[in-house]
Amino acid sequence: MRDLRENELKRQTLPIIHLLGMEGKILILDDNSSVLTALEMLLQPEFDKVFTLKNPNCLISTIQEHQIDLVLLDMNFKAGINTGNEGIYWLHQIHKHDPTIGIVMITAYGDIELAVKAVKEGASDFILKPWDNLKLINILQASIKHRKSKIEKETKLKNTVVLEQDSNPATQKLIGQSEPMKRVMEMVKKVATTDANIFITGENGTGKELIACEIHRYSKRNKEIMQSVDMGAISESLFESELFGHTKGSFTDAREDRIGKFETADRGTLFLDEIGNLPLSLQAKLLTSLQNRTIVKLGSNLPVSIDIRLISASNKDLNTMISEGLFREDLFYRINTITIEMPPLRERGNDILLLAEFYLGKYAAKYEKQGLNLNQKAIQKLLKYNWPGNVRELQHSIEKAVILADTKVLAPESFTLIGNASGQKIDFKNKTIEEMEKEMILASIEKERGNMSAVAKHLGITRPTLYKKLKRFDDEEQN
Repeated sequence: MRDLRENELKRQTLPIIHLLGMEGKILILDDNSSVLTALEMLLQPEFDKVFTLKNPNCLISTIQEHQIDLVLLDMNFKAGINTGNEGIYWLHQIHKHDPTIGIVMITAYGDIELAVKAVKEGASDFILKPWDNLKLINILQASIKHRKSKIEKETKLKNTVVLEQDSNPATQKLIGQSEPMKRVMEMVKKVATTDANIFITGENGTGKELIACEIHRYSKRNKEIMQSVDMGAISESLFESELFGHTKGSFTDAREDRIGKFETADRGTLFLDEIGNLPLSLQAKLLTSLQNRTIVKLGSNLPVSIDIRLISASNKDLNTMISEGLFREDLFYRINTITIEMPPLRERGNDILLLAEFYLGKYAAKYEKQGLNLNQKAIQKLLKYNWPGNVRELQHSIEKAVILADTKVLAPESFTLIGNASGQKIDFKNKTIEEMEKEMILASIEKERGNMSAVAKHLGITRPTLYKKLKRFDDEEQN
C-alpha cells in the first residue's frame, strides 16, 4: 500500500497545468520523503525557491536563513502519533518568530478536525492528502498574497504620520482655549465614539486634518490605522489603483499586487482631504465603494469588504458646487452625517499667541536657538494680523523668523507677513474663499520669486495641488 501511495503522489506531478510563476519562498516540512519529493517537483516551477525539511528541529533557523514566506507544515512527525499536537506546536513557534508568515497544514482525510483547529490557531489554510495539484497551488498563492498584504499594511502603519498635538504628546490635545475651539472639541468628543461619517469644513490651514486625528483618537478604532488621502492630488489615471489597489499585471507598471488606501484603513479611519477637488467622474466610483462597503481592485473582479470610519474635509462650499453641477448630491449626503466647521485663526483671539509660543519653542529647539522670545510689539503685530493662511501660515512665519534670528528677542521686523504687515484689516466681507486663496497663492509666488517648490512648502500643499489650482485660475480668467 505504501508503494502504491508513493507512486500515486509522483504520478500527480505529471499532468500539471502551470500557472504564472509567483514571487515567494516556500518551506515544506514533512517526515515522508516521497511527499517532500512530490511537492518539491510540483512547486518549483510556481515559486522563487522551494526548501524541504524532514525534521522540525531546524525549522526556525531555516526560516531565518532563507527568509521564508510560507510553510507547508505536516500535522504529525512521529510514527504512530496522530494527535496533531506537533503541528500545532510548530505553528505557534513559527508565529512567535514572524506572525506574518503563511502556514498551510498538510493532513490526512481523517484529521480534518485537527486541521480546522490549526486554522483557528492561526494557520492560513489546510490541504488534505492526497491533494489536488491546482487547488494546492491556488491555496499557497493566496496565502503568500495575504502575507504580502499584511506586510505592506504594517509598513504603511509604521510610516504613516498621523498629525498629533505636538505641545503635549502624552495627551495629544489641540492647542487652543478660545470659545470657537472649545465648541469644536465638544462636538469632536460627542461624535467620535460613533461611526457616523464626519465632514470637516474650513479655510486652508485651519487644521482640518488635525481635527480628523482627534476624532480618530477618541474613537473606538484608535488602535487601528488612520489613513489620510489628499483627493485633490490623485490623478484620474491612478485613482483606482491608489484608493482600491491593483493586482499584478493589471497595467504596464503593475509588477506586483498592491493594496489601496481603503484596504490599508480597514477597521480604522479613512480621511479624505480636499474631497471638493475630486472630479465628477471619480465621485461616482467613490460613492459606489462607500455605499457597498466593498472595493474591487484594478485587474480583479472579486469584491473585497471594507470596514472603515469615514472622515472627509474640504475648504470649498459643496452646496454651491452641487447647485453648479460640480459635486454629486448623493455623495455629499453620504459623507455628511455630521458637519464640523473649523474656525479661522483670526477668530480665535489669544490662541494666536498660544500657537506662536508653541511653534517658537519647537523651532528654537530644532535649530538650536534656545531662549528666543517675542517682544511686546511683535506680539501685537501677530495678534492684529488676519492670518489668511491660518495656523499653517503662522507656523511657517515663526519657523522663518527663528531661522533668521540674530538675537534672543524677536521684534516686529522679524516677521514678514503677506499683504498685511501693518496690521490693517483685510476686507473679507466682499471676498469668497476662492478669491482669498488666489490672492494668497499669487502673493506667495511673488514672494518666492516663482520657486514653486518653495511656494508649495510655504502654503502647506503639494506641488500637484498647487499646479491644479493655478490651472483653475487660468481657466476662470479665459471663461
